[in-house]
Amino acid sequence: QVQLVESGGGLVQAGGSLRLSCAATGRSLSSYSMGWFRQAPGKERECVAVVSPGGRNPYYADSVKGRFTISRDNAKHTVYLQMNSLKPEDTAVYYCAASWYNNNPVSRVQYNYWGQGTQVTVSS
Repeated sequence: QVQLVESGGGLVQAGGSLRLSCAATGRSLSSYSMGWFRQAPGKERECVAVVSPGGRNPYYADSVKGRFTISRDNAKHTVYLQMNSLKPEDTAVYYCAASWYNNNPVSRVQYNYWGQGTQVTVSS
């Protein structure tokens, strides 16, 4: 069993930055693909970034490409999402998730464990 806890959300002005962290307990994350998803009110939960167990060739949604960076520190059992140049449309609850799939899974159904989410609000 893997427990995931996100932190780092908050309120920021447009153009600002935030760094989200996802800490795991219960089991090492080194064998999992790790994804960050977000869900805005009234919208579907969408995948924004995924990093494979080895950390190579991460996936980014087009809407965040060039602004967000996903990284992982397997020794610290932690995954990060650095968010720069934030826009009001980035406002959402952000979730991290762990998946046994190794090919940069982007579908919610491919993920086995989820965190509780952290709110990110970007003001204009």
